[in-house]
Amino acid sequence: MHVAWKPGTMIYPLPAALVSCGGSEEEYNMLTVAWVGTICTNPAMCYISVRPERHSYPIIEKNKAFVINLTTEEMAKATDLCGVKSGKDCNKWELTGFTPVASEVVAAPYIKESPLCIECEVEQIVKLGSHDMFIAKVVQVLADEKYLNPENGKFELERAKLLAYSHGHYYGLGNEIGKFGWSVMKKRKKK
Repeated sequence: MHVAWKPGTMIYPLPAALVSCGGSEEEYNMLTVAWVGTICTNPAMCYISVRPERHSYPIIEKNKAFVINLTTEEMAKATDLCGVKSGKDCNKWELTGFTPVASEVVAAPYIKESPLCIECEVEQIVKLGSHDMFIAKVVQVLADEKYLNPENGKFELERAKLLAYSHGHYYGLGNEIGKFGWSVMKKRKKK
């Protein structure tokens, strides 16, 4: 039986992403964002939702750019730290030990330690309430080569042990139970 629950309870789990921003080293910052996702494949577009009072908000608004950096179980504590500390009070790069690398395409750094970095150009800001949504075009994706299979060149992101966020808690992703289309695949007959 289902019971009514408070409206603040949302759709979970979500990626626990680190969003990096800043057009210069003096401005570089990063923040933890769970309200993040893909909204279109052609053209490739995604979104992040950020509270206007966050230190990174005006930086993203001014530069019209950010990078979504996927996080791993190994990065979990630092990811949480970037969500509870403000860049106006401390240097999160120094606190976490993460390495900012200037992007070649957008006015924002990416995080060297991230397995996948998605460089984004802001197309539109939608004012929603507690958060504003930055709708962005994906202009470049950078993948850590250690997750490239040397035999077939396939990017094996599942080996990165990605981090997920669910209702105030962080989790590693579980075991694979299938792949896209497996429910309708025909079984091959053994010869």
